[in-house]
Amino acid sequence: MCGFVCKVKDDSTIKEDRQEDNFKRQNNIMIHRGPDDGGYYDDEHISFGFRRLSIIDIDCGAQPLSYSDDKIWLVFNGEIYNYIELRNNLIEQGFVFSTESDTEVIGALFAKHGVEAFNYLRGMFSILLWDKQAHALYGARDPFGIKPLFYRETQDGIIFASEKKSITLMVESEAIDPEALQNYLSFQYVPEPMTMTQGIKKVEAGCYFVKRPDQPISFYHYWQTRFNPVLMEKDNWINRIQDVLYNSINVHMRSDVPVGAFLSGGIDSTLIAAIAKDFNPNIKTFSVGFEREGYSEVDIAKKTADKLGLENISYMISPEEFVGKLPKIMWHMDDPLADPACIPLYFVSREARKHVTVTLSGEGADELFGGYNIYREPESLKMFRPIPYSAKNLLARVADVIPEGVRGKSFLERGTTPLCDRYIGNAKIFEEYEKEVFLKCWKQGLRYQQITQNLFGKVNDYPPVSQMQYIDIHTWLRGDILLKADRMTMANSLELRVPFLDKEVFRIASSIPDNLKTANGTTKRLLREAARGIVPDHILDRKKLGFPVPIRHWLKNELYDWAKNLIRESDTTYLLNKTYVLDLLELHCQGKGDYSRKIWTVLMFMLWHQLFVEERFDWHELGQSDLDKTSIL
Repeated sequence: MCGFVCKVKDDSTIKEDRQEDNFKRQNNIMIHRGPDDGGYYDDEHISFGFRRLSIIDIDCGAQPLSYSDDKIWLVFNGEIYNYIELRNNLIEQGFVFSTESDTEVIGALFAKHGVEAFNYLRGMFSILLWDKQAHALYGARDPFGIKPLFYRETQDGIIFASEKKSITLMVESEAIDPEALQNYLSFQYVPEPMTMTQGIKKVEAGCYFVKRPDQPISFYHYWQTRFNPVLMEKDNWINRIQDVLYNSINVHMRSDVPVGAFLSGGIDSTLIAAIAKDFNPNIKTFSVGFEREGYSEVDIAKKTADKLGLENISYMISPEEFVGKLPKIMWHMDDPLADPACIPLYFVSREARKHVTVTLSGEGADELFGGYNIYREPESLKMFRPIPYSAKNLLARVADVIPEGVRGKSFLERGTTPLCDRYIGNAKIFEEYEKEVFLKCWKQGLRYQQITQNLFGKVNDYPPVSQMQYIDIHTWLRGDILLKADRMTMANSLELRVPFLDKEVFRIASSIPDNLKTANGTTKRLLREAARGIVPDHILDRKKLGFPVPIRHWLKNELYDWAKNLIRESDTTYLLNKTYVLDLLELHCQGKGDYSRKIWTVLMFMLWHQLFVEERFDWHELGQSDLDKTSIL
């Protein structure tokens, strides 16, 4: 696990100074991603910088790593879970290795297969490989987007980095991309490949690229997400799901350092912890919560841990702590994210890092197995399917004239609106007509549906639930779930592993018919059945809560003054009508509606703006670890 930075220099700039000190600053600003080691490689065309967190093969994993008599140089962030099997296969074919590391396996695999090598990898990764003979840089990102990779094309080349701040560090002023901002206000994150900063983009998940000096970068897809339902007896499904999860969790626990597991009150993390116990009976579990009633799953997690015979370490977060860590959390996030769940994730990662270096978590189960409550919506709206198009238009006009808040309005709107027009993922914050009122750079003709319309076009023959899963895998999972998972754990130099987001698990999950995902008034039906007998009964049929955060209540009380001051002090008047946002806050406090998510979305952008545009905070201080070095293993 690591972070890296890379610069490809065009031929016209070969003779210019490398600006070594600046390059090292770009690398070292990510020291939290790799506090154990650093390394550099430089030639006339390319510079690599690397930070390393030791997980496996502590003595042999130094990067940048050379392969094939220095013909290939590479840096790699992530873990390859099938590297032992790949290595043994390559040895049988005559390949010789000088280390036991998965990094060297990537080099050998690339030497044999070229860009096809990325299809063989089972794991999470962002990879850069410099082929000195071909004068070409190759790179790839894992199929689900677990590990990040940013890039920026400049006049003298192109820069790649594991974190955006390594690139913006060298930018004189951070110019906001107005299209990214307009989309952020609906999605609560910036959809890939955009970032909030003009000129900086993300390499998309499941893609590889080729970049040669003085030539444009070219991108290609090596992975396609496909759902292929298979008819099978329920017992066979249950056996297959159990088998693939046991296999995935087993390989995800490969490590030379302590491995723990996050534990909430939900089925996903509980199933992982329960199976992990079979491979390590002493695995520690970690939970966080809030003191406010109804917003903590710590008691349930402790009960679960007791049932499983596992140690549980928990932490309660106060409103003061919550607000106090927001600047640090946003600094690590790189781009604004308005998901309040990222804050408890930061705290649970901090507590886990006091005990372990690697932790398992349940991200991806909802997207793969049909776990979100909104996936039940097609069933609830099935009465609209036989209604003729003309009658639906009439009902839609009726819905338009019904006042906001009147019962039935939303039901009519959703029932008469095609799925591709109403569904953009698990969260939708502001509608375009709302943004037009308070977003001063609002662009007419730019609709949030444009982010998803191409995706819907690829799956318009899928049943509705599979369509929704496909959209979430390509938007919500990458832009929200995995963003906060990577940043909050890496902020604490903790490696997160997500066994559900595994190619073999996806192969099984993508074959499940829709009627077995959300049947009988529940979600993740088959996963729940597969968990029976493994997970304690009190977890199996609990209502899905996500990671509950009491911002709805806090914005009326504990966080009201903080929120009001942030809005007033923010230098975003050139972008936002702050009076509109202040009015929303007052309406929320008066109980005239729950506007907490909308307010929070704007607040997080304003905080990001203070950090990266106004530069009101000390980056060096924000980058300091909360953990005393003596407590880190």
